[in-house]
Amino acid sequence: MNTPEEIINSLISIENLNDLSTGEALSIIAQLTDISLDLQKIEGIEKSIRLNTKLQKRDLKLNQSAVSHYYFANAYAYKRKLATAGTDASWQWEQNEIEKEIFHLRKALRLGKGTLPENHICPITTNLANLLNEVGRFIEAIELWNRVLDIDAQFSMALGNRGIGYTYYSHALYDQGQALLFLKCAYPDLKSAYQKETHHKDAKASFKAYKDWIESVFKPGELAKDFDVDSHSLGRSKAEKAYRKWCLENSLFLNPLNDLGPFPIAAQDVLCVPSIVVGIGEGPYYVGFYNQMKQEFASARYLYYEAITTEKAHFSDKGVLLMNTMDYPSYSLAVEKMKASYRISYSLFDKIAFFLNRYLELSIQDRNVSFRTIWYQLQKRNKGLRQEFLNMKNWPLRGLFWLSKDLFENKPGFRDALEPEASELNDIRNHLEHKYLKLHEDMWHGPLDDNDKIFKSLEDTLAHSIYRRSFQKKTLRLLKMARAALVYLSLGVQSEEQQRALERDPGKVIPRMPMDVWEDSWKV
Repeated sequence: MNTPEEIINSLISIENLNDLSTGEALSIIAQLTDISLDLQKIEGIEKSIRLNTKLQKRDLKLNQSAVSHYYFANAYAYKRKLATAGTDASWQWEQNEIEKEIFHLRKALRLGKGTLPENHICPITTNLANLLNEVGRFIEAIELWNRVLDIDAQFSMALGNRGIGYTYYSHALYDQGQALLFLKCAYPDLKSAYQKETHHKDAKASFKAYKDWIESVFKPGELAKDFDVDSHSLGRSKAEKAYRKWCLENSLFLNPLNDLGPFPIAAQDVLCVPSIVVGIGEGPYYVGFYNQMKQEFASARYLYYEAITTEKAHFSDKGVLLMNTMDYPSYSLAVEKMKASYRISYSLFDKIAFFLNRYLELSIQDRNVSFRTIWYQLQKRNKGLRQEFLNMKNWPLRGLFWLSKDLFENKPGFRDALEPEASELNDIRNHLEHKYLKLHEDMWHGPLDDNDKIFKSLEDTLAHSIYRRSFQKKTLRLLKMARAALVYLSLGVQSEEQQRALERDPGKVIPRMPMDVWEDSWKV
């Protein structure tokens, strides 16, 4: 019988997979990746990546390509584990292997949807969620863990890691009542995951440690008490109740509690920037700016809701003479509301960058401020991260940094995004703002069928064309990204203010400026 060393040397010596079927090639790549981790051979992992890259040049089926991308992700995860062994890289913001892991896991999920069995989808999704949580994107991580648990409510790795995610989320909150509720929700996840049989021994030990810690936080019997999350008003009218219910179900309230579920207690946008210390004579401009971004987000959210729930033409559309171009275009006030929602949502990212530029005193000229580039010296990626962010221990702010990697910017170093559709999302925005975006109903088949000469002759070559239902999904995704970014911004500022307080002279007196709320009745 060959030894592990002999096996890996044999696998590393393979130069190509031409004589193997795709299934056999994938098996070789997986075996090489796993045994390289066991024997701590980075060169074996690098060889598996090269072989997988060659395999991707084949005409693969969707499920085969999905598995290939999953193996890519595993290889980069193992490479990172071996490269950082014995070091503390937990607060290292820029990590190339993590970028590649996220990208390939997302590709695996997109290609695997409907082509891979659920028992393959669950671990892929859980791995992606765990990774996003690690870099500070805990809101998106929770959504992914929930997706897994909708498929298999007993999937222990999703349960336990969601419990850990809730626990870390609670640490980032400045409202202690909300923090305790997150811990109460984390506890049953951790307890259930710990009690299940699993071959992930390290994970099980981690679940137990967090479970035991939560038990130490609460007095005996408190964890078993129910917390009233349902007896809260969703509004007076039927229309308002329907809207708030929809927001809850899509986790779109600027309220951390909405990430625990669609509970009526979360049906208000209560999140604000925490108290910020500014110089004498300076006004509450950070509060005002966050107010404005909240209002823009809430308006974009409602415009989108109106767009998808409209059932008949608005009276403002009547009498607007439009010609029939026979390519099933979508024209209506509802369509324009959805487009406005898209534009507003996308614009919030650069506004958050503008906020951070001032708050963190980055001194970037206003015309050069960009959400994608502010993190780097001279706004150039090849110059490396700014000194301010090197090993900064601010989890939500790091989440904002990693969220920025989902956006495309047409500059060197920023064209490769972690979101596979980032370039298209950017193209849509540019056509909305400066060019010509055309939405089509499902009956349209123009550019999708090059063999249909009739439809081809009707193709609008001046427009960027997209199905209305596809644009609807992309707009909702942008709304969710913008909502997550606003939460990360608020909690990131909270973390930074806590750190500044520790570094401040304890004898320094900080006068407080009391502020009232802007009443709903004044919003006319």
